[in-house]
Amino acid sequence: MRFEDKRKILSKEAIWQEYCGFLDLSIDKFMQMQHRLLEEQMDLWKKSVLGQSILKGKSLDSFEDFQKHIPLTTYEDYADLLLNKDSSVLPGEAVLWIQTTWEGGSHPIKVAPYTENMLKSFQHNTIACLLLATSQKKNDFHVSDKDTILYGLAPLPYATGLVSLVFEQETNIKFLPPVKQAQSMSFSQRNKLGFKQGLAQNIDYFFGLGSVTYYISLALDSMSSGSHSHSSMLKSIPVHRLYKILKAKMICKKEQRSLMPKDLFQLKGFMVAGTDNDLYKDDLERLWGIRPMEIFAGTEPTLIGTETWQRDGLYFFPDACFYEFLPVSERERMKIDPSYVPKTCLLNEVCENETYEIVLSVLKGGAFMRYRVGDMYRCVSYTQQDQGNLPKFKYIDRVPEVIDIAGFTRITQTSIEMVIQLSGLPITEFCAKKELYNNRPFLHLYVEVSPSSAYERAITVEVLRQHLSVYFHYVDQDYKDLKKILGIEPLQITLLKIGTFAMYKKAYGQSMERINPSIHAIQKLLSLQQSYYEMEGKI
Repeated sequence: MRFEDKRKILSKEAIWQEYCGFLDLSIDKFMQMQHRLLEEQMDLWKKSVLGQSILKGKSLDSFEDFQKHIPLTTYEDYADLLLNKDSSVLPGEAVLWIQTTWEGGSHPIKVAPYTENMLKSFQHNTIACLLLATSQKKNDFHVSDKDTILYGLAPLPYATGLVSLVFEQETNIKFLPPVKQAQSMSFSQRNKLGFKQGLAQNIDYFFGLGSVTYYISLALDSMSSGSHSHSSMLKSIPVHRLYKILKAKMICKKEQRSLMPKDLFQLKGFMVAGTDNDLYKDDLERLWGIRPMEIFAGTEPTLIGTETWQRDGLYFFPDACFYEFLPVSERERMKIDPSYVPKTCLLNEVCENETYEIVLSVLKGGAFMRYRVGDMYRCVSYTQQDQGNLPKFKYIDRVPEVIDIAGFTRITQTSIEMVIQLSGLPITEFCAKKELYNNRPFLHLYVEVSPSSAYERAITVEVLRQHLSVYFHYVDQDYKDLKKILGIEPLQITLLKIGTFAMYKKAYGQSMERINPSIHAIQKLLSLQQSYYEMEGKI
């Protein structure tokens, strides 16, 4: 039975219990469900070619075997089998393959198989997010068969395309513009048509990457204030909607401010996904008059977590993945000693205010076991003595070895080295860090060039930026959208004095980390350069 049919015959309490009842589970009940589903998954996984390629003949008959015989894995452990899209090697029949960026240049894409039961869980949890996004308290949600949602999603084969698929299958919620039409349009065309249809019909929901929803919101502001709204856009708008628009414009003029989306639309629900959402939530709330609810989904993990009406932390769904957490201290030991076997925590073993790398085993026939998807979370609330409360988490960022800007890049040391090599620029040393400017993320490269070229060629910061940007576009196809979405130049470069990196190593006994060094390390590096210049001035 579709959600839309259930909504008409069941009470709100019954519907809430079906989709959001997991929030009332005690941690003991949650873990019992986790272990039961993991046992089912282990039985499927160990019999598959994929499972045996990792187990290498070892047994998998207990939870102890699970932790002892399955190492922490990354996509490299699965790539040879998954990239062929051969279901015969999998724990379950793949009915759909989802795709995303892997590592630009050397590994353009990665794919993940979804079984029928995985899709059912995704469907169920998507509806839970819909209910929670429209609620103010338990059992309180507001969904109608006349509702509309502004299209802000990447289509299939990307994971967000599943959301529109679920909405179409389970609800009567109408996309603006319709999904089939939107998929054949450019980003700009979708925005304009969606906004035009929204002016005529209203907009009830909005969902997308935080950075993308912010960009679209500013575009709506621009369109509603510019010539578009005075010409063709207004011709097809019903009189009652036209009256609302004109009234809103009069109020804004009286208050001496620009028109914002909240003046034209009263959203029932607002959901954001992806990285860097915290950088956009306040601005989005100001523009729309409602605070976005964050959810977390990914290509490999599926839909795993959601905030509630309180908007103060993510809860994990019990039926999507089995969750383990790698403490920062264990990550550091692994960096020092690659042969070290780290210890993970389970959901009932995490500590409040501690930060972890999440480790996922995808349930219901999924391919990935003890998988390092590359995301960091902090437990923001959990009192172990109170077994009725589930832990709440805050998404922090990608792991330090990956620079993700607004959900659009997967920049690593390898991809930067490839860009430098392809560019032919005489860069001999570099480090890269994700930084913020006016609360917006960008990639900051600190570079040195070779001594022989520094004076023979007019190498400036602008020359470096122009050349490197070309090759970042080539290596990472999503990079080209960053400048448009962020509204700032995503690549900033600091050209360091030749020998600065060598001075750092001599002064501190270790080389500068290439990717995301600490702010203190950056400050030390810049301080050494300043000392260098002061010494030159005295000479």
